[in-house]
Amino acid sequence: MKLKNLLLRQGYTKVKLKKINTNHFELKAKINKVKGKFILDTGASNSCVSIDLADKFHLELQDSETKAAGAGAIGMETKTSSKNKLELKEWNYNSFNLVLIDLSHVNTALTEHNADAVDGIIGADILEKGSAIIDYETKSLYLKKLVYKY
Repeated sequence: MKLKNLLLRQGYTKVKLKKINTNHFELKAKINKVKGKFILDTGASNSCVSIDLADKFHLELQDSETKAAGAGAIGMETKTSSKNKLELKEWNYNSFNLVLIDLSHVNTALTEHNADAVDGIIGADILEKGSAIIDYETKSLYLKKLVYKY
């Protein structure tokens, strides 16, 4: 039995990944019903959006004491945004918390390698929440559908 069929039968959603020039995987997602382009980063503890795109994604910002580090930058100021809706194909997360940081250094590196700039990063927080499985052979991300209790 193929991995895809097994996972779909177990309640997973398949999200197509695109390998870009930097060897990162890129994917499309919606935050608060607004489409965006993101890098998948298993090493990023939190998902984030570029702080200059807060209005685009209808994000309400809260101050944060946390300093961010990664991709060659350290001590970056951050903001947070809570209770957002994330959609990756049919996979939905209805109370999604985000970190907002300056991603200009990431986008500069991407464009220097002839890759498109991104709106943000999907990190390990989402991968863990969705019990993620990455199929490198088919360039697919599988996320287990969340069940909300009301």
